Order: sequence, then C-alpha cells, then structure tokens
Amino acid sequence: MKNLFQASKVLLLDLASTLLFLAVYVATGNLFLAVGLGMALGLAQIGWQLFQKQPVEALQWLSLVIILSSGAATFITDDPLFIMLKPSVIYVVVGLVMLKRGWMTRYLPPIAQATVPDLAITFGYVWAGMMFFSAILNIVLALALDVTTWAAVKSAWAIGSKVGLFGIQYAIMKSTGIRRARAMMAAS
Repeated sequence: MKNLFQASKVLLLDLASTLLFLAVYVATGNLFLAVGLGMALGLAQIGWQLFQKQPVEALQWLSLVIILSSGAATFITDDPLFIMLKPSVIYVVVGLVMLKRGWMTRYLPPIAQATVPDLAITFGYVWAGMMFFSAILNIVLALALDVTTWAAVKSAWAIGSKVGLFGIQYAIMKSTGIRRARAMMAAS
C-alpha cells in the first residue's frame, strides 16, 4: 500500500496545476485568475524542488515552459483558445518524451524495478498512446465547446484517464510482480 501512495503522490503533484486551474475556474468563473494561479503553482513547484536540491525532470521543465507561455499568450491576447489548446501541445510533447524506453523507471519502487521492468516499458508506451489520443480529443473539444464546458469535460478526462490507467497499471504490475517474486523465491 505504501508503494501505491508513493506513486499516487507523484501523479497528484503532476496534476496539481490542472486541479488548481479547474477548482478556481469552477469556483469563480474567472479564467484569468485560474490561469494566473495555475502558472504560479507551476513556478512554485519547480522553485520548491530547486530549493530542496531535488532534481527537476525534463518533462517538468517543459511543462512549466508551456504553462507559462500559453498563460502569457492568454493574458496578452485576451483569447482563452490558447489555454484551451495548450493541453494538446503538452500531450504531444509529453507523448513524444514517453516514447523513450524506460522513462517510467523513476516512478517505480525498487521491488517493481526488479520484478516487472518489462511491464514498465510496455506501460510507458501505453501512456504515450494515451497522451496522443488526449491531444486529439482536446483539439476537438476546444474547437467545439465553450470555455466552461471545455474546462469541465477536459478536466474530467485528464484526471479520469490518468487515474484509470494508473489503477489498471498498478493492479497488473502488482499482481505480476508478486507472482514473479514468488517464482524467483521458489527457484532459489
């Protein structure tokens, strides 16, 4: 259970800006306040990691640059379409980075790294596929829906798809890992 909470913590931290944006936008209806606070949280997260002398992954830097640039474009042009299309850019870039073999290793506890490294590689590609699908879905939603409806649908998909895939992956990797660990112990 400890490993589930550890992995969930990383996922929630990765979704923090999206969750804050959605909460503020739904509560206030103020797009610019929601964007500004999302940008501030992204900066604060990176700043905190640097202050703590923790490594900042390339995906985190990239996400921050995209958040700041699309947020700035929204403020300058007064056009929410930039914010609505931003997730598609992020999804494509993240999907491309997720095509790197073994990217998921940093998210796994040592026991999973020892027993199910092949599944981590496979699920890394599954996550990349979900990112590409999400990019296309977001473009369709951004062009078809008003800002409020888009924010609700997009946020529900962003959170639900990640939590759902995370749960499926965790269950498969956990059961396979236990089975393999028992087989390795029986063989030795």
